[in-house]
Amino acid sequence: MSKPNSPESDDRPNLRVVSSPEAEVYDLMRAPETTAERVKRLQAEARALALEQVEALEEVLLKAADMAREIADGGDAYPVGARELAHRLVQDLPAKAETMKAIIAKSHP
Repeated sequence: MSKPNSPESDDRPNLRVVSSPEAEVYDLMRAPETTAERVKRLQAEARALALEQVEALEEVLLKAADMAREIADGGDAYPVGARELAHRLVQDLPAKAETMKAIIAKSHP
């Protein structure tokens, strides 16, 4: 059993280092950014947040596929219709997650 602060814990946030001019600490001694610079910075932030959300969706799809597999293989404890639907999700969700991964790779090389 892993401890809450152990490296195996799944509760840790998924963080990454971003190296770009937009990620720099703001220098209080420089002139205020222009509207165009601000738009560029905000667009870069929006793209980074969108990428994080798509990656989170990919992770949730894979977890849902695992849960669906448990239900599909759960036997008579689960209603027949639920098992059948879960079986279809087991087939569909990993493929959808792979599609998301390919889209991410293509748009963020």
